[in-house]
Amino acid sequence: MNIKLPQKVAKIIDCLQSYGYEAYAVGGCVRDSILGKEPDDWDITTSAKPEDVKRLFPHTIDTGIAHGTVTVMLGHEGFEVTTYRIDGEYADARHPDEVIFTPDLKEDLKRRDFTINAMAYNDSEGLVDCFGGALDLKNGVIRCVGDAKERFGEDALRMLRAVRFSAQLGFEVEVQTQDAIKKLAPSLAKISAERIQTELVKLLISPHPEAMRQVYELGISDVVLPEFSVMMRTPQHNIHHMYSVGEHTIHALELIRPDKVLRLTMLFHDVAKPVCRTTDEDGVDHFRQHPQTGAKMTEQILRRLRFDNATIQRVTALVEIHDQKPPLQIVKVRQTISRNGLEQYPELFEVKRADICAQSMYQRKEKLAYVCGYERLYEEILRRGDCLLIKDLAVSGDDLIAAGMERGKQIGEALLLLLQDVLKHPEWNQKEILLKRCRQREYF
Repeated sequence: MNIKLPQKVAKIIDCLQSYGYEAYAVGGCVRDSILGKEPDDWDITTSAKPEDVKRLFPHTIDTGIAHGTVTVMLGHEGFEVTTYRIDGEYADARHPDEVIFTPDLKEDLKRRDFTINAMAYNDSEGLVDCFGGALDLKNGVIRCVGDAKERFGEDALRMLRAVRFSAQLGFEVEVQTQDAIKKLAPSLAKISAERIQTELVKLLISPHPEAMRQVYELGISDVVLPEFSVMMRTPQHNIHHMYSVGEHTIHALELIRPDKVLRLTMLFHDVAKPVCRTTDEDGVDHFRQHPQTGAKMTEQILRRLRFDNATIQRVTALVEIHDQKPPLQIVKVRQTISRNGLEQYPELFEVKRADICAQSMYQRKEKLAYVCGYERLYEEILRRGDCLLIKDLAVSGDDLIAAGMERGKQIGEALLLLLQDVLKHPEWNQKEILLKRCRQREYF
């Protein structure tokens, strides 16, 4: 099997080999190359010690020198070169207590997580595949190298990574690997929120976000996202639904494009349904106020998982408004858009369609027609250039002061009232008309 190495990668490997060291491209870049994908980056493993690597290349950076990693810079591009190593005990389920360098490539590959990530390649030796990674790639299997319990004991995050790889590649997690995850999932509690977040997002924006179902079935969500486990266990006895809250959520994830904000929105849009659920005397479930409660819960969860503020704001806003149904009148829609904020559009329509198409067939045609009508009015409002925000009013605070209004909070109150006027009568957004409105209200 031949893999076309990038010129700079081949140059580093050739240099190391010319001085008597072994060197190979290793890990994900080999996996992706076999799959016919363009690797995001290229890692190199070598028998050379870090000090040898630094001696052979003029520009290096000590990115992980304690673990044997040196970044070799060729031009403005960096390549991680890591010495073959054997890891010691993992007391914290993430970091080895010690690292021992070894001259044996197989010993280095043996410590890696999955067989598909434990292959190495160079042009002189070809593919080195000691653990059946190429066959697992062919068969679409995620399998640990060696004993799964040992691999997960070394780094508990590998359990979530197994499901993430299955989601990205469309592979199945091998049965013994699944069994080990079920037994060891509680140890994920030791993993930092930042690392959990990274894997969760990669899974969500993958071609198979339905892998969230396996996150639940393997007991992973009980530890890293217990709210989702509750959603999976919450039924929806309601004519509008045919799935549990969790299954509805999974179907909604599949129905929206793989954008981080949109997939997170669909993951959490019904997060509050379990706590808002009531059942009437006819056995029908109701979920009143779940969008508002869900927005608060979503913010708490995203902060717990250390998401950035911009993502938190976008997702929580979409969760809060996902179930709004303003009357299809241009004034009402203008007022709704102004209240929600333009930044929520047009993504809100994608959220609504995914939500509806993950429900039962009851009134689906009518619901989708409503969204189309809402979107048409939104587009018409944009085409007309109607004022939707205070900053787009034909007068500013300075204009009101210049006309005789005293400084203070009444400036903001006046502008807000003028915006309400203009939302009802967009043709009023002219300086003289708005100043006249202020005089009528005896602001000055």
